[in-house]
Amino acid sequence: MIIGLQQPVVWPDAVDEILTGDLVVAVGSPTPKGGVVLNGVAPVGLRDRAAGTVTFTTSLGFGRKLERIAADPRIAVAYHTRRHGRSGRPGVVLVQGVASVRADLSQAERGQLVEQAAGHLGPAVTGRFWDWWLAVYYQDRVCVDVGVQRIVWWPTGSLADQPIVFGRALPEQPPAAQTPPWDAATPRVAMRKLRRSVGMPHLLVGYLQADGLPCVVPVAVTAVDDTAVIIDNETRLLPSGGRRAGFLAHDFRPKIVGLSTATHTGWLMPDGQARWTPHTRHSFTAPPSKTLLLLGNGAAARWGYRQAIRHGRDQVIRHARPHE
Repeated sequence: MIIGLQQPVVWPDAVDEILTGDLVVAVGSPTPKGGVVLNGVAPVGLRDRAAGTVTFTTSLGFGRKLERIAADPRIAVAYHTRRHGRSGRPGVVLVQGVASVRADLSQAERGQLVEQAAGHLGPAVTGRFWDWWLAVYYQDRVCVDVGVQRIVWWPTGSLADQPIVFGRALPEQPPAAQTPPWDAATPRVAMRKLRRSVGMPHLLVGYLQADGLPCVVPVAVTAVDDTAVIIDNETRLLPSGGRRAGFLAHDFRPKIVGLSTATHTGWLMPDGQARWTPHTRHSFTAPPSKTLLLLGNGAAARWGYRQAIRHGRDQVIRHARPHE
């Protein structure tokens, strides 16, 4: 169980510049079997320094990540690149904490989202067709508020440096090794697909730390063989001992008009040569056309929302209570 901090975590202006400026971040959530699944999201600069929270949004139509948060609110958000963002400051910022899903937003809150999003993604598209087609995507948006428990900051961007920590101290011991499944080192995904994914400019790995919070860090891949992705672990951020770990590869253009993302779960064995073996893969590529992107977003949100209604997931999400 994670106990909330008595006082909000306070972070400096340099960190705040990164939190408000990054276009895309990586979010890590625990899986029921002790791994971490990673997704890319656009935070559009949402945060509240006084309350000690950072926020990102999504649609009920994309409810899988929301279901995971409702079931287990531990979360990590990695601000790992300034690419196409609003700041040129170097550095990597890892925010760790506990998430709460805030559905049924007021009109004032929706207005704030539209204003924030316009500064990062461009103005919202309106019109008779688009208002109808994007109704689920825009109108059924929810906020995910992360109550910050710890911020880990590498000011130069080098993970070999000693980080600056705000809030809860880092665990003194690395996480214990996990019991592997019988086929842990056997890929269940075609390795040719991984070879394409590792060519993307942004690669990250997520795992659970000893205190139960997810950790998400950018990594460099040195090779891909017939069974695993080989990861450079000179910084020793990937703990020894086998464990379930997520792997995210993504790329994006200005205002996220055109993006590619591939999120995976698998087995990480960092002893000696760090090897990660894929077990699942979900990928998505959007063309570099805002019109086609919005058509795709509308279709995906509508399909996802129908599935959420059919299986009752929307009620689970809407009635989720904030966690401590």
